[in-house]
This record gives sequence, structure tokens and C-alpha cells, in this order.
Amino acid sequence: MLGTGEIARGMQGALGLLKRDPAAPSYFDNTREACVRSFQVMILVAPLHAALMLIRYAGVTAMADDLEIVLVEALRYVVEWTLFPVLFYEIARRRNWLGLYPRYIAALNWVNLPAMIVAVIGVVVAIVMPPLPGELIRVGLQALFFYWFLVTARIVLGVTWPIAGLLLIVNWVPSLFLSLIVDRYLGV
Repeated sequence: MLGTGEIARGMQGALGLLKRDPAAPSYFDNTREACVRSFQVMILVAPLHAALMLIRYAGVTAMADDLEIVLVEALRYVVEWTLFPVLFYEIARRRNWLGLYPRYIAALNWVNLPAMIVAVIGVVVAIVMPPLPGELIRVGLQALFFYWFLVTARIVLGVTWPIAGLLLIVNWVPSLFLSLIVDRYLGV
């Protein structure tokens, strides 16, 4: 399990990436072990993700029963955490970025922790706001997360903005399709 020092270091690195600190990648070891270990962040983020799912499903109707929703959403959660690292491995292999792969994936995994904290706070604030400001908060959150992904790719991989944008598309589009499939399956 992750220790408090490791969590603090990961959070500091993730926030450093958001601030475009060129030293931020040094917070993430560039080893296979560190990369694999960073997937434990998934456990830390799970309660926050569950809170967001409770908020989401409180405002919609679904054809599926509660147990089916929990099981399908849990499966989607795991797939979303692992989908981009699998896709990016092939990209990294073809672009000769395998030497940066562990650090990049670890950085993205660690970014999820502060990003999810911000997401929960932002969604709660958006709910209590009138519709227009609430929607602006949601759009602002999405823009923040896209930006965080882009600067992480730029700083850790040393790529240009267009390449970072392509990586964002490779990350976001499959997740979008997965969400559409899950929503259709659950009858949301």
C-alpha cells in the first residue's frame, strides 16, 4: 500500500505538472516498479469516484438495478484506468518513447488523485449553483483536466502541443465511447 510520504510526493509532482514546473517529472521514478505501483492510486481515488457516481445516479433514471449499476461502473472504472496505458504502450513503442513510458504513466496516474479531489468539490459546487453557472463550472473542470493532461504530456514526454493534443484524443475518445456503451447498457 502507498505510504503518506509517497502520496505527498505524488501529489506534489502532479500539482507541479499543473503549474508547468520543469522539475515535476522528477517526482515520479522512471522504473517499471514505480509505474506499476502508481496504479495503487486507483484505490485512493475509488471513494471519490464512488461519490461522483452517487451524485450522478441520484439525478438520472436507469433501467438497470442497483447491483448491476455498481458492477458495471466498477468494471468501467478499472477499464478506464488501464485503457490508455495499454494504447499508449504501442504508441511509445513506435515513437521510441519506451524509455519515458513508466514515468509518463505514473505521472498520469498520480494526476488523477488531485484531479478527482477538484472534480468532487467542483461537481458539488456546480450542483448547488443555478444552472448556467453550474454548467460553466463543469465546462471549466473539463478544460482544466484536458489542460493538465496536455501539460503532463508536454513536460514528461517533451512533445509539442499538437502531439500532446493527439495523445489527449487517444485518451479521451475511447473513454467517451466506453461511457456511451455503459450508459446504453444501463439504460441511463
